[in-house]
Amino acid sequence: MHNCHNIEDLRLRARQVLPRGLFEFVDRGTEDETARAAIARAFEQIRLKPRVLVDVSDCSTQAQFFGSRSGMPCVVAPTGAAGLLWHDGEIAVARAARAAGIPFTLSTASIVSMERVAAEAGGRLWFQLYMWPERSMSYELVARARAAGYEALMVTVDTAVTPNREYNLHNGFSLPMRITRRNAVDVALHAGWFFNVFARYLVRSGVPRFENYPEQLRSSLADAPANRRMPKNDALTWDDLRELRRRWDGPLILKGVLHPEDALQALRCGADAVVVSSHGGRNLDAAVAPVDILPQVLDAVRGRMDVFVDSGFTRGSHVAKAVALGAKGVLVGRAPLWGVAADGEPGATRALQILQQELQRVMALCGCRDLAALDATLLHLSGAAASPSRPAGTAARALTHSILEEQT
Repeated sequence: MHNCHNIEDLRLRARQVLPRGLFEFVDRGTEDETARAAIARAFEQIRLKPRVLVDVSDCSTQAQFFGSRSGMPCVVAPTGAAGLLWHDGEIAVARAARAAGIPFTLSTASIVSMERVAAEAGGRLWFQLYMWPERSMSYELVARARAAGYEALMVTVDTAVTPNREYNLHNGFSLPMRITRRNAVDVALHAGWFFNVFARYLVRSGVPRFENYPEQLRSSLADAPANRRMPKNDALTWDDLRELRRRWDGPLILKGVLHPEDALQALRCGADAVVVSSHGGRNLDAAVAPVDILPQVLDAVRGRMDVFVDSGFTRGSHVAKAVALGAKGVLVGRAPLWGVAADGEPGATRALQILQQELQRVMALCGCRDLAALDATLLHLSGAAASPSRPAGTAARALTHSILEEQT
């Protein structure tokens, strides 16, 4: 890790050690990958106007989520691949999150059970839920998460149908797992990954299973039929969110919002927070960049619920920009995944350290002693982020509009 100085360094290390199919499953977007390109452009179009001669000798990245302290305004996003990148990778990343003092969100698609993560990693644990047509199966997972001590429930709603990730087909990386000439050669060229990760699962318990699926669907990666490997969400409605609100008494978070009206509807259904998200550019390739739509969502909810954002956050400056726009916090997914792929728990720890150190450095260079000082007065917006059609709302958003008027 001594040569990994940023998240891109960790990504390049992960590319070396992982089979191509697995690496691209995490790294790439969908179809023509225009959504990923839009995410990168959106960050570039937000610039910062630093303040000087401020005492930043005690600069703090401390945040608060649902009344509890967080070491920085970040949450580890739910990702289903950690356990394939490193043996028991979910536990490794959860331990890294605990060391950083931030929440870790476990995915429904994880191959390590929620009970094991709670017992062996601890820390602040959130659980991400996909809904099944048989709602009783989903409620079974909600009950398990409550019994295991998970603090918050995050419901992902932006995957009504299976995304069109053509590169998975080209790489032979699909479920159920099938051995082909292409992926056999791919794995043979990365024998270290096979023996250190996959073979260890085979020796311990056989081909990994989706350990957080309902009992009836808990099949292995090798025998999961296509229509059972992921829940079918095309019949999910707002009534399902209302029912989850009745069944879950902790923080309820809706992930996958890209329209202000949906944020308002989530508020009406009793959600405590939304995550403005394009699924890392992995679902709808024509989707807007989340940081571009974030101000509109904040305007709509007017401080009545927390608003998080994700997709493409690989620099501390990205986090600073989101907080200055008004986000409560940021979900980071690929960054800790590259860390855990590179070196397990130390690698995931390094990824989170990099983000915190970069954030603290950006704050100091902008004259911000704490997160409260990261506000719209520091922003210089261009492109979609500076759209004059955006309605005014909270004080921070109104301030942003006045800044734009001065710039034009």
